[in-house]
Amino acid sequence: MTVTQPPTSHDSVPHGSTARPEGSVTRALLAGGVVAAPLFAIVSLTQAFTREGFDLTRHPLSMLATGDLGWLQIATFLVSGALTIAGALGLRRAMRGTPGGTWAPRLILVNGVGTIAAGVFVMDPGDGFPAGTPLGQTGTLSWHALMHMVAGSIAFTALIAACFVLGRHFSRAGRPGFATASRLSGLIFALGDGWAMSGGRAGSLTLAVGAITAMTWVAVTAADKRAALRR
Repeated sequence: MTVTQPPTSHDSVPHGSTARPEGSVTRALLAGGVVAAPLFAIVSLTQAFTREGFDLTRHPLSMLATGDLGWLQIATFLVSGALTIAGALGLRRAMRGTPGGTWAPRLILVNGVGTIAAGVFVMDPGDGFPAGTPLGQTGTLSWHALMHMVAGSIAFTALIAACFVLGRHFSRAGRPGFATASRLSGLIFALGDGWAMSGGRAGSLTLAVGAITAMTWVAVTAADKRAALRR
């Protein structure tokens, strides 16, 4: 009499199943990249429109890290930066061996690290914010405000470059719509940042629009790569 052995848990998983452990890890990492941008945008913009004395046409979102509620924006920088790093690691796994699959995740990783550093090193109060601060700019930057500017510049440059690398990636993949959106996101951020750095009118607003646009596109890319793992 032949005894039929019950299938082991390994045998019960169909060949080619998407439930592989490495696929689950990649999807979890990419989920961080999906969440980072909306978390940053929602928390930052909610504060921008509700905190007394804050004017988005004059004050950069980073200035929300000052004052009694500054801890909230600091936490936003730290958490969104960590989620961006997770997303970058997920993109590295999902894009391995493809055009742009090396540098796009690296640049997004640098952006995540820079975002965390921008939360650690806080801007100085100024130009009427927090409420009660004298109008106008202070004459001398503190060391932590200077470090914030350095971290922000590195993070911004990396994110702009990542958008253009993603444009090449999607172009080579035969996805012209995604390629155009990638490059357009990078261009919007570059123009918004350049306008702000030149002292243009409402520069902090153009900077915020550019940064959130580019961050959102990275989130869309992470969501796209995450969805592809299920196909």
